[in-house]
Amino acid sequence: MSFTFADVVVSQSEIQPDAIAITFGERNVTWRALHERSNQLAMVLQERGVKMGDRVGLLMKNTPEFHEGLFACNKIGAVAVGLNFRLSSLELFAIIDDAQPKVVIADQEHSRTLDRLTSRHVPEHVITLGTAYEDELANISSDSNPVSGEPNDPMLILYSSGTTGRAKGITLSNKNFSYIEPMATDLYRMNKSSVYLLVSPLFHIGGVATGSALMTLGGRTVLMRDADPHNILETIERERVTHTFFVPAVIQRLVEAQEQDQRDLSSLEILSYGAAPMTEALLRRASEVLGCGFLGVYGMTETSGTVTALFPEEHDWTGVGARRLQSVGRPLPWVTMALMNPETCETAPLESVGEIWIKSEANTLGYFNNPTETQSAMPGEGWLRTGDGAVLDEDGFVYLKDRIKDMIISGGENVYPAEVENVLADHSSVSEVAVIGVPDERWGETVKAVIVPAGSGYTDAGEIIAFVRERLAHYKCPTSIEFQSELPRNATGKVLKTRLRQIYG
Repeated sequence: MSFTFADVVVSQSEIQPDAIAITFGERNVTWRALHERSNQLAMVLQERGVKMGDRVGLLMKNTPEFHEGLFACNKIGAVAVGLNFRLSSLELFAIIDDAQPKVVIADQEHSRTLDRLTSRHVPEHVITLGTAYEDELANISSDSNPVSGEPNDPMLILYSSGTTGRAKGITLSNKNFSYIEPMATDLYRMNKSSVYLLVSPLFHIGGVATGSALMTLGGRTVLMRDADPHNILETIERERVTHTFFVPAVIQRLVEAQEQDQRDLSSLEILSYGAAPMTEALLRRASEVLGCGFLGVYGMTETSGTVTALFPEEHDWTGVGARRLQSVGRPLPWVTMALMNPETCETAPLESVGEIWIKSEANTLGYFNNPTETQSAMPGEGWLRTGDGAVLDEDGFVYLKDRIKDMIISGGENVYPAEVENVLADHSSVSEVAVIGVPDERWGETVKAVIVPAGSGYTDAGEIIAFVRERLAHYKCPTSIEFQSELPRNATGKVLKTRLRQIYG
């Protein structure tokens, strides 16, 4: 396979130059324009001294210029680095220290952040979107023909969300990204006529991989800058969106907004969800209110995105299908999965918890500038250790339990927070919940639930604990509950349990 990411824009600009590649508000970007502008940017980068293997930072909210940067870097063999604009200055500067980009392309809002840069490695050049950026491109011929990279070359570095410590730069190659085309067809069931709504931030794998998949088929991607639920619903209706992806926290807000707005969502075929646990209660409510097919996905940046899927027809509310709603489906055809004992690295028995190991040609090349972490996560023979605990049933469905490191051991018994959270989410007084382990003199650890109340804010902790005790073994049940107005989350919507443990541990 000779795929490079730049091949996408080159081929589509030849096949359908005047077709729309990206819609961004009232702006439509054709394949010809995307190809020509990324050519111009590639030459600008070369004039700034960017060579094969050099890093180029992209610091901006969702905008077509992010894809221009991706394609431009790929055309000259440079490595794009997605920079999380939601991070604090200190966190962002630490990533810049690690990635050492020669150039950073930033929107105007976040370019000002770089003015305060006091890190050990200041980029040689900062290019700011807007007038300066357009002037740079205008001075370069769009007929330029930059040199493209090779399939095994690194093309993108995305930094982990850092929920457990220092963020790591996950390096993905052209070959890794070649799997976004079968994801488009076999997983998301899109075709050239599909319209994909991209709201997830492009510095995240759920944005850049999922959001680029339809491009490989020549379809139109509708890009949004922010995730306002009312604007999302209006955009789905106006643009006749067929496919999209959201984390559960956004889906909950969409459901609430749709109950108010009553938008025409009849064009929407499949809504994919993942990146955080989806409770059965929210899934059932979303299915009723939004009226589309739901696709549950599980994956991570290190696997270039999705590795398992629970397809729409597998969302069955009766019989054996009801249990499978708790799963993340089965591995995709190009993925080999094993559940391993994290201590012995031997295969875990069926229906017992093991760590998910993945073998796939979409697996990362490793962690940038971090051989120790790379060796720890990639034990050899093509395997990647995910750190996620799961159970596999006899039909091959995967049931996530939790991050191995988030497992609670109470009185010698293993407690998986996701199981407890799923029960708590069924309580009418619970809007959001996170479960952690806290120190206990008698049991070593005990279960604590941090809850965002629903509706009127009814907060009878004892009644909620009794609700759980009717449904789970007592050692799994919360012994204490804290009520908060919101849960701490990182930029991709994942609950920061590390922070909760710091507060309550």
